[in-house]
Amino acid sequence: MPGALDGIKVLEFSQLIAGPVTGLNLADLGAEVIKLEPPTGDTARAIGAFLPHESKLFHALNRGKRSVVINAHTPPGRDLIHRLVPSFDVFLINARPGAALRLGMDYGALRPLRPDLIYLENTGFGEAGPSADRPATDLLAQAYSGLIVGFGKVDDAGAPTTITNTAPLDYATGVSGALAVCAALFHRERTGQGQRVVTNLLSTAMAFQSPSVAELPVVDAIVREPMLAKVLAVRDAGGTYPEMLQARQEASHQLGAATFLYYGGYNTKDGAIVLGSATAATRAQIRTALGIDDDPTADPQFNALDSANDPIVDAMKARLRALFLSRTTADWMTALDAADAPAAAVNLPEQVSRDPQVEAAGLMIDLEHPLTGPERMVGSQISMSATSTGAARPSPALDADTDAFLAEAGLPPDEIAALRESGVTGIPAD
Repeated sequence: MPGALDGIKVLEFSQLIAGPVTGLNLADLGAEVIKLEPPTGDTARAIGAFLPHESKLFHALNRGKRSVVINAHTPPGRDLIHRLVPSFDVFLINARPGAALRLGMDYGALRPLRPDLIYLENTGFGEAGPSADRPATDLLAQAYSGLIVGFGKVDDAGAPTTITNTAPLDYATGVSGALAVCAALFHRERTGQGQRVVTNLLSTAMAFQSPSVAELPVVDAIVREPMLAKVLAVRDAGGTYPEMLQARQEASHQLGAATFLYYGGYNTKDGAIVLGSATAATRAQIRTALGIDDDPTADPQFNALDSANDPIVDAMKARLRALFLSRTTADWMTALDAADAPAAAVNLPEQVSRDPQVEAAGLMIDLEHPLTGPERMVGSQISMSATSTGAARPSPALDADTDAFLAEAGLPPDEIAALRESGVTGIPAD
């Protein structure tokens, strides 16, 4: 079956993660995505490269695309791109504000070439404001937005560290970017109008922690403001970053200490397990699986907001830790599953590609790369009953499709050869 976006052509002028993930999601929905690369290739090609211009990161984020190399930093290169734009429905760019304008790839320059163009631009901190022009990465957006504080992770020296070893804001922004493009295409289908769409990492980071960022005075006066005052007092007194985190944790501890007995991780005899209870009913299921019938925090009259009860919660936490250490992860999962309790074993990411659930859900795609042979990649995040998802094309080798694509665009062979000879297209000869 063709994909839902079959017939839609996307020109992706982006590197690394957020922009390419947007293109990847559109390719998975059936769009033809042309990845416009500089002669040196997408920066991701060099990160952990195992062959020239080939890395696992690039392969994972650029499945389903074609690679066309045009030097956009030269006037002939920009002119060529402008000639190609009218044949595309969507243009994607992931750059700092002003970069598109300097390259002649801004919406104002491209819209006259195709008035119904859907133009998506992603930045780090947004288009305006004192930080708009600053360089931005996933980690910087985590820090600026406060997301990194919410997770409270520090390194051996007590300095803040990323919330995860991946780039959650980049990936989530790529998903929201694809969603926005689909919405804009739907609007164009109804009205004939193209439009400019903007995303940024900061807005994604804010959305990730909206309950903490949002202001609700009737509640904040009781919880947020006293907590913030304690943290700032530590800072103003010369306290360290870990001390500020500790003050924040202690000030907010009472909000869910009892609840989080059954929502979090525990070590087992041979690994780790995570409980995921968010309701009184599921907490009861976990206690049934663990054989616990005397948890004082289960009493409906137990007041988790009373700091005098903190020792009771702490004692229960210690009891649960010791209990989970007494058996293996598999043993505990058997008991928890029998009680229909929310829990999951902690798996290694390097193992889940062959996990029975992952296999049954069809979450992986087997591909054959022309340079590196067989590979198994994460497939589409969604499935649809009437249209296919998951682009079954491996990531492109650098410059693999330049000449063929230009020929498809109507350029004669002698012009294609001249463009390559002059260095406007293609990678430099060795």
